[in-house]
Amino acid sequence: MGMINDFKEFALKGNLIDMAVGIVMGGAVAAIVKSFLENIITPLISSLFSVPDLSGLMYKVGTPVTSTNEAGEQVIEQAAIKYGSFIQNTMDFLILAFVIFIALKIAAGMMKKAEEDAPIPADIELLTEIRDALKK
Repeated sequence: MGMINDFKEFALKGNLIDMAVGIVMGGAVAAIVKSFLENIITPLISSLFSVPDLSGLMYKVGTPVTSTNEAGEQVIEQAAIKYGSFIQNTMDFLILAFVIFIALKIAAGMMKKAEEDAPIPADIELLTEIRDALKK
């Protein structure tokens, strides 16, 4: 029974529950940011390059190779440097990192305000008065 009680204590700690909520909220924020990028930002940037999708931007290298696929059709393949996908993933990262940064700034401001509004315990207040009296 000791192990079960230890597990209950571990699973029901405030930090673990806070972390679980944070992970779920982080997933939700990531989905919103991904939608924002895919549906608003990417089309705007893609229109600058006149391509339907940034991931379509590539530089073909090497010689084309002809092969036959499973359906028996001939397919011409060529190696390519897909810099459009790199640009897209970099933009996704930067915007998501910025959103998380803003969320953390807001949370830190709220925690600081709550910390300032918290009443000072009597023993700390007494020690502060003693310290101030000794300074005089």
